[in-house]
Amino acid sequence: MIDIALAQGREGPSPGGAILFQILFLAGIFLIFYFLIIRPQRKERERHRRLLESLRKGDRVITSAGIWGTVVEIGDRTVTLKVDANTRITFSKEAVIALQPDYEKRKEEKEKK
Repeated sequence: MIDIALAQGREGPSPGGAILFQILFLAGIFLIFYFLIIRPQRKERERHRRLLESLRKGDRVITSAGIWGTVVEIGDRTVTLKVDANTRITFSKEAVIALQPDYEKRKEEKEKK
């Protein structure tokens, strides 16, 4: 049957076109993953790294556990927060996820002056 098709001058689709389509399809999938997953994660990781580098005593922060406190001591890998009048808790630096919302605005206003 194949001999008849070749004898009549008919050829099937070229295998090169199918391979090119598969390569372009995979490249498109990679680009979608990059812009939807990889790039935003990199930006967030960079923002978090800058936050941790900028921590100072007296900053009011929120931890990943949802605890709000004031930084009283900063070590190489740890941060001690004052969460009440007589309560201090030591956390890993990575547990600090953000500055408290009101404090962040006030800190920016002080830096502008």
